[in-house]
Amino acid sequence: MIKEVIVVEGRDDTVAVKRAVEADTIETGGSAINKEILKRIALAQERRGIIILTDPDHAGERIRKIVDQHVPGCKHAFIPEKEATRKGDIGVENASPEAIRHALARVHTSFAGKESLITLGDLIEARLTAHPDAAARRMFMGNLLGIGYGNSKQFHKRMGMFQISREEFLAALAQLEERGQ
Repeated sequence: MIKEVIVVEGRDDTVAVKRAVEADTIETGGSAINKEILKRIALAQERRGIIILTDPDHAGERIRKIVDQHVPGCKHAFIPEKEATRKGDIGVENASPEAIRHALARVHTSFAGKESLITLGDLIEARLTAHPDAAARRMFMGNLLGIGYGNSKQFHKRMGMFQISREEFLAALAQLEERGQ
């Protein structure tokens, strides 16, 4: 049993999570997350901790940001978009139990407001920004690091938020280079 309560978007996500692991969930009801749900999430965070596992799309990111802003110290799990897509539909409910377990095994705690240990210069040098292949490279790196995809600014912010170390960054970059990306 996972100690933390997993925050998901809807009922189908809860079903998928429970196929993968033994855990309790709170459903946000989609992107129209209300104050009552935020209070329930805050209580769960206080008593057991929470892990946010939302869809790897715009709406999922919006929910993740709302919860993270209202409830300090959230843990985050990310499923890569390709592992959460079936017949063009993106969502946790489409992920395999293995993909969900893998995401939950690579949880990161949010340190919102923390400065990144990786500089923007590091991102430029690694061709993760200001480069024609930057978006594809960030997607690969985000999946390797377990922090999901983001544009250059969001990716840099997540590096700080999740306190990705220089060693983790360089190891993921080496894997990226090995794959010829």
